[in-house]
This record gives sequence, structure tokens and C-alpha cells, in this order.
Amino acid sequence: MRLSLSWVRDFVDVTASPGEIAERLGLRGFEVASIELMGENDAVIDFEVTANRPDCLGVLGFARELSATYNVPLRQPSDETGARIALAPVTQGESERLKVTIEEPELCPRYAAAVAEVTPTVTPPWMTTRLHAAGVRPIGPFVDITNYVLMELGHPMHVFDLAVLANNELRIRRARKNERITTLDRIERGLDPEMLVIADGRRPHAIAGVMGGHDSEVSGTTRTVAFESACFQPASVRRSSKRLQLKTEASSRFERGADVSAPVVALQRALALMQQIGAGRLIGPIIDRYPIPRQMRTIHLRRERLGRLLGLQVPDTQVVRILTRLGLATMAASDGWDVQAPTFRVDLLREVDLIEEVGRHYGFDKLEPSFPPMLAASPAPDPRIPRDQLVRRAMSAAGLWEAVTFGLVEQAAARSFVTAGDTPTIVSIANPLSAKFDTLRPSLLTGLVDSVAHNRRHGTRDVALYEIGARFSSSAGETRGVAVAWTGLAEPQHWSGSARDVDFFDVKGLVERLGLVLAADIRFEPVVMPFLVDGQSATVVSGKTPIGIVGLLEPAVADQRGAPRQDPIYVAELNLDVIATLPHISEDSVRALPRYPSVVRDLSIVVADTLPAEIISGTIQAASAAGPAPLRAATFFDRYVGKGVPDGHVSLSVRLSFQAADRTLTDGDVQQSVDRILAALVKEHDAVQR
Repeated sequence: MRLSLSWVRDFVDVTASPGEIAERLGLRGFEVASIELMGENDAVIDFEVTANRPDCLGVLGFARELSATYNVPLRQPSDETGARIALAPVTQGESERLKVTIEEPELCPRYAAAVAEVTPTVTPPWMTTRLHAAGVRPIGPFVDITNYVLMELGHPMHVFDLAVLANNELRIRRARKNERITTLDRIERGLDPEMLVIADGRRPHAIAGVMGGHDSEVSGTTRTVAFESACFQPASVRRSSKRLQLKTEASSRFERGADVSAPVVALQRALALMQQIGAGRLIGPIIDRYPIPRQMRTIHLRRERLGRLLGLQVPDTQVVRILTRLGLATMAASDGWDVQAPTFRVDLLREVDLIEEVGRHYGFDKLEPSFPPMLAASPAPDPRIPRDQLVRRAMSAAGLWEAVTFGLVEQAAARSFVTAGDTPTIVSIANPLSAKFDTLRPSLLTGLVDSVAHNRRHGTRDVALYEIGARFSSSAGETRGVAVAWTGLAEPQHWSGSARDVDFFDVKGLVERLGLVLAADIRFEPVVMPFLVDGQSATVVSGKTPIGIVGLLEPAVADQRGAPRQDPIYVAELNLDVIATLPHISEDSVRALPRYPSVVRDLSIVVADTLPAEIISGTIQAASAAGPAPLRAATFFDRYVGKGVPDGHVSLSVRLSFQAADRTLTDGDVQQSVDRILAALVKEHDAVQR
């Protein structure tokens, strides 16, 4: 809202500087966007008006705020000579020249109209200057008058060429099926029965609360006009504006809630301006259709509640002064006041709303800072918060960047990251804003892979991202997880060594690190998933419970999401909610250093190349449990395929470390344990020792 200070001074005597006015109104809830000086005696302050204050979408609304801020009276506007302007008298009745009928009183609670005879003239400079300052382009006397009233009182109006209206009639009704109208912007628009229109006896001439029609527009040949000043239901205007994709100054005001008492006052002001600039004269009475009059809302304000909520005692005289200056009628009560909220304050519904008004103008800066009383012990923090922080530190320490992606995705992306049997669990949005956001993400990988693709398309090859967030399915509901998407180099390139691209084992190691951080005993099992490459994918298991997946993203899926195929993308995802329910690995706070030496033996075996190392490791651990030498660690350190190794097989070398806590191991004990391990590998996996 662009507020001209010279204009607002028609209503209140405020001589403060533009900077001071902007600062004081800013403290009362109106954000200042800019201050523009207009000559020596004027300035335009651009305020951001919140959606709950439609009364401040006009000069008069800010004049009330200044009246309360500076404790000065509010008065009627004056003309360019300084004389007070009297509003046109209300002579209500039926007009022989215009018939008005409201067919939908719920959608149009009040409709006022008047007929005027046109006198050819031009808009005077003082009016065009103010319209320009308000950001409105002058067009012609009658359009300028309605725009002037819009900027001054905040109430939209419209003017029809009476000669175009069939049967000299205005009928407020719903649009009929397949009806069309050419609006003032020269665009023909289709209407539907959900839209309210202003029509004559044959066809619509305006979309109620949105925009008038081109055919009944006032032109240079117009001799008689019909003024319209109405109040429309906000939901009806919002619905019509959205369906037509047509946003106007009028619709933005009606959508927030119009003052049901404003139509007649705005019409009076327009008629007074018409007579003031010599644009015409009123013919007949003002027609006021008001089927169900509304009463002002009475709200009880308690003195004790006011003090308790604000944290300070406001003198009674200040409470009455502030509310009265804002246009509210106050009546003393035993414990406070009964306050009548005027119809232009559609935001005043409860006692707390009145307390806010008193606090705004008494000054929130007068509130003494204090701690609230502690009436109960603070609740325990959500255990997910420290858990997420732990995961976040571990992932950041590993060199990954945290990403935050949308929880809403397109259905094609959602289907790419679920198995065929899980497709029915996808949760679709009933009324999506667009096709790009019509589904709740079933996996964090949907957004992460798209982020990797976005970075790759913009020339960044090395991308390592992780995200902690919620996933959704109709079967499991909302679950929290952590996901990884990694492509490019495994670590930053340095002159001291050669570069290496990330591989499956880098991501697998990252998942193992997360298992240690979360104190979860995890292992990996082969898995076949449609979005992962066979042979380079695994499910992460703790005990018998699956907790996630890890693997190489299928190139076709990467291509579908717009990522270049030449660089593989490795992904992983863990279910943090499931991990939290698992028994955690117990960690000793103190562990004695080994007193006895360890013995290391290397063992090379040839096995089928389809046999996972995880299974071999499990066989070694199980076989060593019965041996005389305790196995401390088994580590794979070499893998060979080539000469001397049959096709379909692979040579693996594993280093076995034995150590006892109570004695020095003998060669016989160690050899016996190695023999047991080798026998188990031969029996279970047809292994051949090299």
C-alpha cells in the first residue's frame, strides 16, 4: 500500500517527518518497504499490509492508525481549497432509471447503486497527482473517481454505461453454464455456475469482485452511468479469481474481507467527488439492497486478562483512548469494557484481538523483559534430535554435504525408487499444486538423485550428498531415514597422490561407519532391486531385521532423472526409526590393553565369484568360535582374478589375527583354529586353498 502523506493529512493533522511516521507505524505492525520523497511537502511510504488488515488497504485505514499513534482526531477529507467535503446525502429508494436485484444474498450481502448524468470534463491535476503517487494510472474522470475512492477508502467500485444495460437492470446472480464475458483487459473468458456475476436482463457485464466487462465500459460517448458499490463474499471472489487466473486490485481486497458498511459510504464519496470535479450530477436516489443487516460484534475485554497477557498494567484511560481512536466504541463494565468492533475491522473476533490492539499502540517497547514462570518440569527432548545430530556429524566428517529436498515429488520419480510390489503403497496428493508435486516421497533418494543430476548438469562432477528426513507410504506411514548419493571422486584430488573414483566399497564403508555411530550391529546381504545394479547392491540387515539398502544406481534410472550415464551414482538409505528400536551394541567405557602377543596368519582361497565376502566372513567367525585360539579379527586384503584361477571363480586373501586375553598362544593352538576355519570353508563353499 503506497501511502501519500499529503493525502493522509486530509484526515489527520500529523506534521511528523516521513521517517518518523514510517518508524512508528512499523512498530505497530506495518512493515516499511520504501520511502519516496515527492517534492518538499510530500512523501510516499510503501507499507506491507498483512492479510488480516484489509481496512488498511486505503488512506483512511492508515489515518486511523495515525490518529491512535499521535492521539489526534480523525476528520472528513477536504478539497484542494481546504474546505471540508460533505458526502452526498443518502436518499434511499427505488429508481425509475435502474432496477437492482440480488439473487444470491449469501454471496452478495449488500449492493448499492446510483445513476448519474455525465458532464464532459477531464480529471483535475490534483486527483491525477494523487493517483500517480498511489501507483494508479489515470484513465478518465469516472474510472479515476472509482480508483480514487479505492485508494482512499480501500473499497472497490465500478461504473457501467447505463445505455448498454438491457432493461436498465443490474442482477447479481450466478453465471449460467457456458456463459462468456469479455473483461476490461479485452480477453474473452468462460464462466461457470460457481462464479458470481453482475448481469443485465440478457448477459453478464462484470465478474463480481474481480473485473468489469468491456462492453459496458464508460467511454467518450457515454451520457449516463450507473455506479456500483457492493460487498461480496471473500470465498466467492477468491474462487472466481483463481479459476480465471485473474488477480486485480478489487479481488485482492474482497478476498481479505470487505466492510459490509462501506458500499454506501464509498458511493457517497464517489458522488461527492463527481460533483466536486464537475463530471456529472446525481439522478434519483441511492439504491441500497441490504437483505440481512449485520450487527456490530460486541467483545468483552477484561482488565485482568489484558494485564496478564501483556505483562504490564495499561491505565484505563489509555485503553479507552486507543480503542476509541481506532474507531471502536467502548462501554465500561465491572471487570473491564464491552467493546463494539466496527464492521471494517473484520480481524477483531476475540478478546485477545483487542489486547493486541492495545499493546500495539500502547507500545510493546514498554514491556519489561522477564522469564515466564516455570510451572512444570521441561519435557524430555525428542530422542530423534540428538540421534539426527549424531548422524549429521558422522556424515559431515566423512566429507558429505547435507541436502534438504522437497517432501513432495512427481509420481514418476516416486515409482522409480520402489519395488514393483511396493507401488500400491505410494501416497498421492488429492489436490496437488502441480504435477511436479503430486506425491509424497517414498524414499529420500528421489530428491538426492535429482540434486546430483542438477549439479552434474551444471558442471560439478564430484557430488557427495546426504539427507535426513521423512519418507511416506500408505503401509508404514511416516518414517525417518538418512540417505546418501555419491558420484565422482572418492576424496578431493591432491598433487601428492593419484585420484580415485568412488566405488561400492566406499559407500558400504560409510554405512558401516553409521552402524558404529548408532551402535547397531549390521551386516550386508545380496539383494535384487529394480533401481540398483545386480551384483553391486545389498540390503543392510541387523539381526534378521532389514534396515536399509546400499548399491549402485541403475543407469536407466539415473538417465530418467537427468543425470549423465558416464559417471556411476552410488546410493544408500537407512531407516533410522527401525534402528532406534534395535538392541544396541554394548560399549565398555574402559578396556584393558592386551598383555599377550597376537599371532597373524594369512589364508588364500579360491571360491565362486558370486559368493559374497560377508558370507565368507560369517563362516570364518562361526568356525573360529570352537577353536582353541580366539579370533580377534578377519580382514580381506587381496582379490585376484586371472591366470591360475578358474573362470567363474576368484582368489581371496584374508588375514586372521588371533589373540588370547589370558595366555600366549602356541603355534599348535593357532594352526588348529586355522584348520577348523579352512575345513568349514571347504565344506560350506567348496573353497580351495592356494
